[in-house]
Amino acid sequence: MKLFLKTKDHSISGEGFELVHDTELDMLITKPQPSDLKKYYESEAYISHTDANKSFVDRIYQQIKKRSLRKKVKLLDTYTQSKKSLLDIGAGTGDFLLAAKRGNYEVSGVEPNQKAVQLAAAKGLTLVPELHLLPKQEYELITLWHVLEHLPNLDEQIVQMKKVLAQNGTLIVAVPNFKSYDARYYKNFWAAYDVPRHLWHFSKTAIQKIFEEHGMQLVCTLPMRYDAFYVSLLSEKYKTGKQNLLKAFWVGLRSNLSAWRSGEYSSHIYVLKNG
Repeated sequence: MKLFLKTKDHSISGEGFELVHDTELDMLITKPQPSDLKKYYESEAYISHTDANKSFVDRIYQQIKKRSLRKKVKLLDTYTQSKKSLLDIGAGTGDFLLAAKRGNYEVSGVEPNQKAVQLAAAKGLTLVPELHLLPKQEYELITLWHVLEHLPNLDEQIVQMKKVLAQNGTLIVAVPNFKSYDARYYKNFWAAYDVPRHLWHFSKTAIQKIFEEHGMQLVCTLPMRYDAFYVSLLSEKYKTGKQNLLKAFWVGLRSNLSAWRSGEYSSHIYVLKNG
């Protein structure tokens, strides 16, 4: 492994971290990885654990989330059979599960952040803090929307997921892509590095290799085009201290145009089958 770049926690602590490149898997690993990660999530700045709609960036995030929810449920419908049982890991405040429930899915969710769990409960959802606390059953679909990069003990977590995923069930994983144009442009200011909350930084090669080792087959890779714009907006703020909306829009657009040729979008959705 060799040093890829040095960056810092731009949103909460300001602490410095290194990203080292695992050349065999073609992924980056955050070093050091704090033993207690909870304090790095305890902030209103961490929007996926709140329903914040105060700042301009918050409002952009919430609008993108609304549009994305419809597309996510539509994607589920492509891979479901008859049972329509869904487990969302890292469910946040529960909006995706609510959208899936309205689509007639039987939903369950895992979310370790208690503030997010309370917000989900106010919406009528009961989330558990850990996977092993769920009732014993198999799920036809398991989703992780920008969650895999947060999970410590990655291989152990995938083993646990496989135990509750039905044979021929579908795992849907969305993660940032450090090989995108916006990642290369912003470098250590790229918001999707989000250290130390993001412990792993995946390429398409890494996702395929990691899950093949666990007997899962990659069947489809899809772009998340909105991410380039939102991540660029945050990255501009980290780099310059200003929102620079037009500049962020231009970089996001350049990223998507570059990805149209290279296939390297700011984030990807990976659809994997449990063999």
